[in-house]
Amino acid sequence: MRVGFDVSALTQPHSRGLERVVRALVAALERRAELEVVRLAPEPGTDPRRWRQRELPRLVERHALVGLHSFTSAFPLAGKGARVQTVHELPWRHGVRENADAGHYLWAALGSLRAARVVCPSAHVARDLARGPLVARARIRVVPWGVEEHFRDEPPPRLIDEAVLARYRLGEEPFVFCPGAVRTKKNLAGVLHALAERKRRGAEALRLLVTGGDSPQLRADLGLASKLGLARWVAMQDEVAEADLPSLYRLARAVPVLSHSEGFGLPVLEALACGTPVLVPRASAQAEVAGEAGIVVDAGSPGSVADGLALALAERGALRRRGVERARQFSWDAAAQKVEALWRELA
Repeated sequence: MRVGFDVSALTQPHSRGLERVVRALVAALERRAELEVVRLAPEPGTDPRRWRQRELPRLVERHALVGLHSFTSAFPLAGKGARVQTVHELPWRHGVRENADAGHYLWAALGSLRAARVVCPSAHVARDLARGPLVARARIRVVPWGVEEHFRDEPPPRLIDEAVLARYRLGEEPFVFCPGAVRTKKNLAGVLHALAERKRRGAEALRLLVTGGDSPQLRADLGLASKLGLARWVAMQDEVAEADLPSLYRLARAVPVLSHSEGFGLPVLEALACGTPVLVPRASAQAEVAGEAGIVVDAGSPGSVADGLALALAERGALRRRGVERARQFSWDAAAQKVEALWRELA
């Protein structure tokens, strides 16, 4: 069965998380070879919307494809073959304005009227999507993402995790890690207020490592850190090499993922696989992914988050074992199996 996969996220600017999803899932499908995967992507400099709506339908016919799998909510409306849409999250359901523009809203609300199946990465998103009055609920399928094999609780031979401390000028103080927390929805402020609460309680000081590059929200959060007396405890890194991420996860005392809206939360799974405790908000996609291995907190309460950090420090051994076991339940091979089953349904 020849299926086209829109891998434009690998050639056009997209979020790092989406790039990882596309790269890992397509690689797993190709490795398994149950489907004949045809990668489709625009040339650099091409208008992605024009390419998607005009060129992709032609490619479906040219390559004699049974259909097209899109890793975003947008997909070509015209042309032959089945369409599979991916809806990663519905932020407006949770009061978040980021990625909540009219285009995203319309694709989520109306896409299933044309798409034969709609993939959601978590039951949390599937429930959000099913609340829409025009959504064809019977077409929704949950396909949880996986975790790549280099995220593990022990470093490979001849790799010393501590080498990254000097590389990123972190020093030897214990730190918590917030990867990519430079956007409003990531709620870095929730972590900062919790660290201030720990300071008020006289608890051990923790450095905060944030990655993701400069942004207006990061500047606002750095201003908040200064007001809270935490400026010297915040370390910022624009870019972190992919190969260094597992070491940073393993060295961190905790990974708070307190986003107001997430569809899945890859950092949750990556941290668990590396044996590091994860803090997640109650009733969130992050909490769904973490399961019983996560430390569930009220993300709007500095006291609750501070308590969660204290638990992460005190129960690290037990949480490490629980997290590694939880992460083993997610793999890109398992995600690929679900995608194969979906296309067998359509065939």
